[in-house]
Amino acid sequence: MRKNFKNKFTNALLLLSIITVIASCGPHKRKDGRTDTYSSGVISFASDESFSPIVDEEREVFESIYQKAKVKPIYTDETDAVNELMKGKICLVITSRNFSKKEYENLRARKFMPQAIKLAYDGLALIVNRNNTDTCLTVNQIKDILLGKIVTWKQVNPHSNKGTIQVVFDRNGSSAVNWCVDSLLKGKPFKSKDIMAAKGSKQVVDYVQKTPNAIGIIGSNWLNDEGDTTNTTFKKNITVVSVSRMAKATPYNSWKPYQYYLYNGNYPLIRTIYALLNDPLNALPWGFAHFIESPQGQMIIYKTGLLPYNGDITVRDINVSSK
Repeated sequence: MRKNFKNKFTNALLLLSIITVIASCGPHKRKDGRTDTYSSGVISFASDESFSPIVDEEREVFESIYQKAKVKPIYTDETDAVNELMKGKICLVITSRNFSKKEYENLRARKFMPQAIKLAYDGLALIVNRNNTDTCLTVNQIKDILLGKIVTWKQVNPHSNKGTIQVVFDRNGSSAVNWCVDSLLKGKPFKSKDIMAAKGSKQVVDYVQKTPNAIGIIGSNWLNDEGDTTNTTFKKNITVVSVSRMAKATPYNSWKPYQYYLYNGNYPLIRTIYALLNDPLNALPWGFAHFIESPQGQMIIYKTGLLPYNGDITVRDINVSSK
């Protein structure tokens, strides 16, 4: 009888061990409810709305490769996106700035290991109505427009009949707004009375298309003509402004946000696109962010018209014969 009890006890222990092993091989639900891994599962992340064309391209390819992964973008403004990251509601943000010193120290004090990954360079683009012939502006003129020192198109060009300059951004708190305040105006607030926010980048393009006195400020990845694989043609329903660092803008010293002018630094309004990570599990948010910085992800950025941060780009001179 003692031998039978011993055998039953041994068998019970063996069965318990087998169950434990099987359970450990399946999806492990953590205390926070997450079951995602580096290349599988479902997560939501946030992105500034201006980067949605790039993010959608990256997401589509990533999910086609890792078919057990689902990454769901929340398109919002930069301010709200970073706030959600700081609260721990999401683990990944695609935006145009690094962590601030205060944000970084706050996360480290809470025993997190935040990381910022540089993904690409973007040109902050200025667009005007097709009927507006004032298509060259200096950096100082742009500053003065935002500060309310230049309020009419006649101050730009005495022959203009376009009236008051109406500035339109994509959203309040967007990466475009924050970059203009932080990098262009060095922390000074907007003072122009004619600045408004649309509901997104597409709405900025639509508004400028219908408004002769408007000037829109958006990310350049919204401007490329999808039918042009060379990334050298912008949308035909608006005009992209050339920007100069000189005291007076001319067609010869002003530049548009083409890839090559981002590459050689001629275009003055260049931003860096970051993936901000605060994922203690190093799971799917990490997997997606590192895919974007991988050679395959960088090629996708290149094809969208922006400048990949890790791109291996070769520039060649070409002689064109007129014969």
